[in-house]
Amino acid sequence: MVVFLNGKFASEAKAVVRVNDRGFLYGDGLFETMRVFNGRPFRMAQHLERMVRGANFLKIPMPFTPKELHHFAGQLIEKNKMPEAVLRVTLTRGPGERGYSPKNAGPPTVVMTMHEITPVDPANPPRWHLVTSSFQIPASDPLASFKTTNKLLQIAASAEAEARDADDALLVNTNGEVAETASANLFWIYHDKICTTPTGRGALPGITRAVILEICQVLGLQTNKRVIKREALKNAEAIFLSQSALGLVSIVNLDGDPVPESPLVEKIYASYCEMLAKE
Repeated sequence: MVVFLNGKFASEAKAVVRVNDRGFLYGDGLFETMRVFNGRPFRMAQHLERMVRGANFLKIPMPFTPKELHHFAGQLIEKNKMPEAVLRVTLTRGPGERGYSPKNAGPPTVVMTMHEITPVDPANPPRWHLVTSSFQIPASDPLASFKTTNKLLQIAASAEAEARDADDALLVNTNGEVAETASANLFWIYHDKICTTPTGRGALPGITRAVILEICQVLGLQTNKRVIKREALKNAEAIFLSQSALGLVSIVNLDGDPVPESPLVEKIYASYCEMLAKE
């Protein structure tokens, strides 16, 4: 596998990051994951826009412009001959001295890697089992607006879900409201209305989440951004997730209880697959 590291392409085995890199030591960095379809990264501009906002927030200088990263991504896809894959872009503050202070750290590290993925099937969205995690996500955390490389909470929640033979973990925030899952944004259907958690409650403003809301508008489906408690989620007519790697995931079981499926989910997923192919 060929990877991109700080402006150069190298084999995965030879692409080395320094041991005092703050991304390795403290999770001091950001990442973006996007679907590659027909050799093109889907919505890469929006992903990089979020990364730039996160870098500005954390005061990490971007070594490359979004246009340059887009160009490098195209080269990486071609070198690996992977027209269908997942592309990950990682930015860290770079090497630094021991301690939490970012003073004198740098230069930043930029890595792009590619990963195999199951091809999309417009007639068959992935179906997952979901369990509620015992870990809570902060309700009002400004870092929740960005994909930081510090994901210990999500890792612990995912391990908890796997131990219970589930595919993902439902995360409730410190206000007792449903926020998202360890790997995705959450949607549910109630009275034929497509609902999702508002940002600012611990949920990441996901790029694919925005795509799903865009699709609903095109399809003429009503949407609602609202808070919901775990108990009320049981009354949903359907539950599904959005994430960059898989697009849309239908939830068929929550904490051991079956979840109804809705033809609206399949309709939205088919439109997503169509958009993925066009863009």
